[in-house]
Amino acid sequence: MGFLLAANGLLVLYIAINVFKLYYGDDWGGLFEAITGYGLGGSSMALFGRVGGGIYTKAADVGADLVGKVERNIPEDDPRNPAVIADNVGDNVGDIAGMGSDLFGSYAESSCAALVVASISSFGMNHELTPMLYPLIISSVGIIVCLITTLFATDFFEIKAVDEIEPSLKRQLIISTVLMTIGIGVVSWIALPPSFTIFNFGDQKLVKNWQLFLCVAVGLWAGLIIGFVTEYYTSNAYSPVQDVADSCRTGAATNVIFGLALGYKSCIIPIFAIAISIFVSFSFAAMYGIAVAALGMLSTIATGLAIDAYGPISDNAGGIAEMAGMSHRIRERTDALDAAGNTTAAIGKGFAIGSAALVSLALFGAFVSRAAISTVDVLTPKVFIGLLVGAMLPYWFSAMTMKSVGSAALKMVEEVRRQFNTIPGLMEGTSKPDYATCVKISTDASIKEMIPPGALVMLTPLIVGIFFGVETLSGVLAGSLVSGVQVAISASNTGGAWDNAKKYIEAGASDHARALGPKGSDPHKAAVIGDTIGDPLKDTSGPSLNILIKLMAVESLVFAPFFATHGGLLVYKDIDDDDDDDDDDDDNDYGQSIEKS
Repeated sequence: MGFLLAANGLLVLYIAINVFKLYYGDDWGGLFEAITGYGLGGSSMALFGRVGGGIYTKAADVGADLVGKVERNIPEDDPRNPAVIADNVGDNVGDIAGMGSDLFGSYAESSCAALVVASISSFGMNHELTPMLYPLIISSVGIIVCLITTLFATDFFEIKAVDEIEPSLKRQLIISTVLMTIGIGVVSWIALPPSFTIFNFGDQKLVKNWQLFLCVAVGLWAGLIIGFVTEYYTSNAYSPVQDVADSCRTGAATNVIFGLALGYKSCIIPIFAIAISIFVSFSFAAMYGIAVAALGMLSTIATGLAIDAYGPISDNAGGIAEMAGMSHRIRERTDALDAAGNTTAAIGKGFAIGSAALVSLALFGAFVSRAAISTVDVLTPKVFIGLLVGAMLPYWFSAMTMKSVGSAALKMVEEVRRQFNTIPGLMEGTSKPDYATCVKISTDASIKEMIPPGALVMLTPLIVGIFFGVETLSGVLAGSLVSGVQVAISASNTGGAWDNAKKYIEAGASDHARALGPKGSDPHKAAVIGDTIGDPLKDTSGPSLNILIKLMAVESLVFAPFFATHGGLLVYKDIDDDDDDDDDDDDNDYGQSIEKS
């Protein structure tokens, strides 16, 4: 899955550039502006995968857990549970299709943002193809590095015990990052001229090839730091999740309080890592540096996506083993794989959110350059209200997606209860539940309920750009980026911590875990409730915010020339409504403001 996504994304982008070049000829600015549509298409599909898939999987998961585990006290993935098939299908729809399309969107958009900014650099102006395609060469080297890294898991080290699973997966990240650092150095030395100039908000900035290497490397290592911090806060091998599990002794309320606190705290280091990478890369190479830093973070996407898909695959394998009545030993093994996969899935979400932040900022920089904005003054009212509205959008979006999961889960719980109460012999296992109705509930809910959040994301840049202009839109983009990243990190890590706190109690692998009681005990029931609350946070609202900040930014970039020429209708209408028709100066000012726009 990881290699197919990376190779497919790179190949199609390269073909698109060459095909478009036949039409545009020497107009490289127009060529690479048109190529941004590739990123817009990738993010548009990611909206369906992430939001629709997230609603689908969590409606089924919440319905299956609340009735099956809490009320009926039957095991997870028990075939007597009518929602179990919908739950397993949801793992594919949300965690595989959703994550894959999300990272593909980031992959496409970071490449497009770098190409747009580079098209007005010295090698873009001089039509030097090799340095112009430097972003694509980085991604190509990343595929080779990930191929080599794979051998360390499959050939060089053999896993013989359960406690070796998670270290083996984490080792993949470290090896790929180290090898990729070397690869970036070689590529920067070969593909780039010793020095070149790039666009920097109206000025030209002289950049050396070693500075661009540092920009890519800082993004790459920031991604690794975000991944490991995410793992620390979501793995049950460390104290934060163990503290959350311990809080279940006094009920679900304390579990929820501890989990929320953990999520908020987990934002600190990732935000500093993103901030430092932005500062370093912008200092060296302005917006182009930020764009290639985002590419650096995504350069090992094949390995990152592979270990992310590991969790849902293991989860589904456990579901099949349970439903097929296979031996308890097999279920124990799939649970061990699933627990390790849960942590690596959380690491994958950390990568996705961190890269989305850098990608959005790179797209924002490309938007500013295409819209010909010199400086944006935050103190002007039209920019400041944009910041406020933009910062509010992630909360509005999260409210929509969480309510959608809640509504669909409500229908699912009622249907599962109805079947347990009306189908004779269902609890005894002598009759078969109606799985199809539960699948239909999830399917209908995911398709209907993703329309409002999708419309919010797609229409906001169009409405703001047309009616209020590019400066207000730049405020909206900046506000949504700043608040969206932090809400996404806290939501994803809170949900991941609650999930692994439940698994920590269920596994009973330590004296502390065994003291909290077996499955069905009061602490375990409190942990299940926390896990159920966290499901829409970690698998629907949190990761979907990546799409919000990226899709709004890439859509703004695609429409930037139109907004710059025709936008700001309401702003200029206020000037036009001036009653003093006799004042020629006012008319001239108005005409000049339109001409300047």
